[in-house]
Formats: sequence, structure tokens, C-alpha cells
Amino acid sequence: MTVRLCLPYPHPCLKAPAAKVSEITDEMRAVWADMVDTMDAMPGYGLAAVQIGVPLRLAVVDCSDDRGQAILMANPEVLHASGQFREHEEASPNLPGVSAVVRRPRAVTVRFLNASGQTEDRDFVNLWATSVQHQIDHLAGKMYFDHLSALKRKMLLAKADKLRKRQ
Repeated sequence: MTVRLCLPYPHPCLKAPAAKVSEITDEMRAVWADMVDTMDAMPGYGLAAVQIGVPLRLAVVDCSDDRGQAILMANPEVLHASGQFREHEEASPNLPGVSAVVRRPRAVTVRFLNASGQTEDRDFVNLWATSVQHQIDHLAGKMYFDHLSALKRKMLLAKADKLRKRQ
């Protein structure tokens, strides 16, 4: 089990788009394994490789009740998003101590390369859809608070900065 450290915001890796994965290799599978261990140790519902300093389009998501159902994705992209939305409180280990309610499509269809290197299209709903979209944002160099108004984002980042200075 290898739990990796999450980069502190505003690390440059968190603000840059990740590189596309050309093929699934044992190295990619090892990164995914570390990501699952890191996600489970947080605990969290998902993790993008950029969060641990790997600038590749790799993500893991596990919103199951019992865990152990992680979906491993390379190059995930939303093909379709529902017109219905849901709100969910989101946070990130890269910016500990703060969170915000974000409104996202309730369901999405996502295309990605799976652990076998096959292209897979999968539908996600509710928390699974929220987590997948959250990870895809990370891979594009965005964080959940980028969905907030300028004022709310400023207040959240100020609160996070205040918490960081207390440590």
C-alpha cells in the first residue's frame, strides 16, 4: 500500500492541464494503485493523478458504500451531461479544511480507457457523476471552487489561507 502526499494548492501541477495517456502500461497501473490507496486513506470519493503530482490524465473514482469498487480511468471525457442538476458539498485534499456546494449535472456519460486499455463508455449518476466531473476538472487544471462566484471563491480561498497559516 502506497499512500502518496497530495500537493498543496496553489501548486502549478494543479493549475495545468494534464497530458493525455497514449497507452495503458504497468507504470500507469501502478500509479492507479497508489491513487486508490491514497483515495481510501483520505477517505475520499475520487482522485486525479495531478493531485499527487503526476501530470497525466488518470483518475480513480469509488463512491460505493463498501469501497473496493474503484473505477480506473485514463483520458476521461464527458460525452453527454443531463439537463438535470444536483448540488453536492465538494472539497479537496489539496485545499484542506474548506468545502463548498457545487451544482453539476446529475448524470453524465463518460468515455475513457480502462485498465485493460479498452475504450469504455459508462453512465454515472448522482454522487458517482459528481465525483467523475470533479476529477475531470482536476485533469483540466481546475478545482471545484472555480465553479463558484468570484466573491464566494475569494472568501473560500481566504479561509483556506487563514487555516494554513494556523498550522
